[in-house]
Amino acid sequence: MFEFLFIDLDDTILDFKKAEFVAVQKTLKAFGIEPTPEVCQRYSEINQLHWEAMERKELTREQVLVGRFKMLFDEQGVDGDPAECSRQYGQNLAIGHYFLPGAEEAVKSLSGKYKLYLASNGTSKVQWSRLESAGIGKYFQEIFISQEIGFNKPAKEYFDYCFARIPGFDKEKTMIVGDSLSSDMLGGKNAGIATCWVNPKNKKCSPEACPDYQIESLSQLEALLETL
Repeated sequence: MFEFLFIDLDDTILDFKKAEFVAVQKTLKAFGIEPTPEVCQRYSEINQLHWEAMERKELTREQVLVGRFKMLFDEQGVDGDPAECSRQYGQNLAIGHYFLPGAEEAVKSLSGKYKLYLASNGTSKVQWSRLESAGIGKYFQEIFISQEIGFNKPAKEYFDYCFARIPGFDKEKTMIVGDSLSSDMLGGKNAGIATCWVNPKNKKCSPEACPDYQIESLSQLEALLETL
């Protein structure tokens, strides 16, 4: 039934939360902030809020990258340069990668049966570095990173750009797979394609972005597809 699979990168294939924690710890130490679990968790919350605002077109990417650290600095009472902090964080985040359990094997296996396309809202330089480190770029027909396209998921324009570059593309044979309701699932619905939510903690979906299918990890995707 399905031929074209759009797959998100962060927290779908690679463990972004772990990478974020390591990078935040290293970065905050350099700016004189003790990276306690509570501070790191607060950064993660602020970061999520900023990216969701960008998805709603309320903030630009640059405002997200700098603004998240400005908010954290303000809350922590730190007199630092949020732009420089963002630059150093990006450098730290780009180093290395951490696979989610079974994800690397899943991508390799799926690539032999389906046409895979990576769909990421991440920062271009960081994502390319992590993809090179992970060695999985070879499994994808094409890699679509929003910063290079000029549109972000869930915007229909992002998907229109991608679809126009795929030979023989057919929406009826296309599914997007990802962990985010606000970018991946809503984006898929905006684009008129099937959606599959990677939902390891069995969270409840929002009415406007409820997926067509759910799995707990990417390792379950191939078995699901074989039933459809």
